[in-house]
Amino acid sequence: MKYLTKILLPLLTLLVVAVAASTASAQHTLGVFGGVGSASMRPYPKKEMKSIFPIINGGISWRYYSLPRYVGAVGVDIEYLGRGFQYGHTYTSLGLDENGVEQREYHFYKRNIKSIMVPIVWQPHVYLAKNRVRLYMEAALTFSYNFGGDYSYEIKSDAGDYDWRLERDNRWNYGLAGGGGFALLFGRYEVGFRARYYFGYADILKNSNKYYDNGIDGPENPFYYNPLKSPLDNMTFNITFAYRFNKEGFDEWFYKPKKEKRQKKNFNFSESSTGAKTR
Repeated sequence: MKYLTKILLPLLTLLVVAVAASTASAQHTLGVFGGVGSASMRPYPKKEMKSIFPIINGGISWRYYSLPRYVGAVGVDIEYLGRGFQYGHTYTSLGLDENGVEQREYHFYKRNIKSIMVPIVWQPHVYLAKNRVRLYMEAALTFSYNFGGDYSYEIKSDAGDYDWRLERDNRWNYGLAGGGGFALLFGRYEVGFRARYYFGYADILKNSNKYYDNGIDGPENPFYYNPLKSPLDNMTFNITFAYRFNKEGFDEWFYKPKKEKRQKKNFNFSESSTGAKTR
């Protein structure tokens, strides 16, 4: 918990300072969001896996809306995100099908992971219905810190809190995220819906070239050998609420590009004909 506090306090302080520094005409919004989704892992080599549903997520978001010439808004989210995976660690053979292929019923190990996620967001958008509706897409670079969580088995009684170990587990992760949504604007308030996919790049487990002690691990580790790659993915669906600090509205609503002045030049036919006769 002390590690989590060390991370959250600087992030929250930075966000509060950014909001406090905004003036009455600042192009900022501060909001909250929450919802449900699914969590999974993409191991390599490929293994029998299942997603976990539902998982919950929620947090706070800050956005800065620039003029149209800068294309979109930028911002930061700080959120709690449930992560994890289900791994088919053993199976029961159901015999062969008509094509001679063995049919298997897998029995799954389930691991839940708690995570603090910080997406740095770029949000291109358009307004409709006289600036009462915003449609947007999102792309984000994500950083996360994993902590806590638990594990369980379908056919075994082994279960409990997951024992994080530095030599086996990676607490820090990074990746990309993308999605889209809409917001309905009511004065200075916004309510909306967002879908976002988190694509992990860093591994949750140290690979088998770095960690060799699976044989003496407890039931919290179901892998005979750790996968070479073990990134985590998430899909989330959120309800969003936000407050705009600017009373009048965003500057981009009133922005009109300056028209370039065109120099007019009248063509004098008499001068043209005189020049031709001189030649």
